[in-house]
Amino acid sequence: MKQAIELHKDEMLKELIEFLRIPSISALTEHKGDVRTGANWVAESLKGIGMEHVEVIETDGHPIVYGDWLHAADKPTILIYGHYDVQPADPLDLWETPPFDPVIRDDKIFARGATDDKGQVFLHIKAVELLMKEHGTLPVNVKFCIEGEEEVASPNLVPFIEQNEEKLANDAVVISDTSFIEKGLPAICTSLRGALAMELQVKTANSDLHSGTYGGGVPNSIHALVQLLDSMRHENGQVAVEGFYNGVPEVTEALREEVSKVPFDEEKVKKDLELDALYGEEGFSFNERVGIRPTLEINGITGGFQGEGLKTIVPKEASAKISCRLVGEQDPNKVYDAILQHIEKHQPTGTNVSLEKFIQANPVAIDSSDEMIQTAADAYEHVYGVRPLFPKEGGSIPIVEVFGRVLNSPVVLMGFGLPSENLHAPNEHFHLENFEKGIETIADYMVRLGK
Repeated sequence: MKQAIELHKDEMLKELIEFLRIPSISALTEHKGDVRTGANWVAESLKGIGMEHVEVIETDGHPIVYGDWLHAADKPTILIYGHYDVQPADPLDLWETPPFDPVIRDDKIFARGATDDKGQVFLHIKAVELLMKEHGTLPVNVKFCIEGEEEVASPNLVPFIEQNEEKLANDAVVISDTSFIEKGLPAICTSLRGALAMELQVKTANSDLHSGTYGGGVPNSIHALVQLLDSMRHENGQVAVEGFYNGVPEVTEALREEVSKVPFDEEKVKKDLELDALYGEEGFSFNERVGIRPTLEINGITGGFQGEGLKTIVPKEASAKISCRLVGEQDPNKVYDAILQHIEKHQPTGTNVSLEKFIQANPVAIDSSDEMIQTAADAYEHVYGVRPLFPKEGGSIPIVEVFGRVLNSPVVLMGFGLPSENLHAPNEHFHLENFEKGIETIADYMVRLGK
């Protein structure tokens, strides 16, 4: 397989560049046609590698692409999930090269979607193609389910899965949309935090008011918003919302030991992020804070005059974007209710408040002893020469919980990105070493499953 990858490397990179040129930004309506182009590109690629029953399936939003090859009698079936949509590229002025004009330099390919998730989806397509070319068949049955709405919380994939259990039935769901611990040290994620995203709005008067005429005599929406936000967290980093920690599991010594296996260099993190100090909930390490503890973060604040210069007003409205990461048995609906009750309890005089919910996802825990996961670990070890770690991931992939619950199959999170690859940020890139070894690892995994 290694020789085949080397032989076809340049050709494969040209194809990936073609894929990355498509600005398939699912969050922006002006790119709806580009997202469709992305779906068609994936469909044609699946047909080209010998997949059958390839469909571009319409939804109320962007299409889902499906294809399968089911001729490996008495062998396992894997469902490969990924997404062809990407994040917006803003701010454009921070990109060294245009986000949709892929460039290879320093053994990396730079483009929006390079690591999240087009590059990693492409690894699976090429692994299947090379196995088919080499053997004329596949060692396992394969189904592809590639969506175009992951970056907007997969609103149409959930009903699609629920309505197509038989079509999507499998022995394991394989997802490459996560990262290594660091270069050369692979990881198979065994838990994901849940998510809850909201917008808090505070309104006061019916218009912005002159700060000389009304200042000090009427409520200020930004003051009120800041007061509410400040009430949600204690100085020690704990969330101050009553009921927020319901369902959060105890952090046992065994769990602490497991989490501590993931390397962490505080000085390097501070240097890389240009921070003087780290911050978080007292009594917990950095890895514990970002992997197995819940959070409440303020993502952005708007209100008042934002233009150049000064405008002396008392603003009529202000808003904040808020997100929570959830763990254990925390229920996003119950956490939302608790936050809403907290806001109503602490609502400043003379204000109208509202809390709109945008995204929610349940936490996920995966059994690392499952045969499908241990076989993936064997494949990583064979290619990279080191056994992968099994970290607790702080992020969320909402669809993972749905796959596990509806299809009742293990989910194998075998990513090939690196934490330093700027996903969701300017200058996103993917290391070519993991491009080559990723294809080899996925192919090796399929061969091992077939045995």
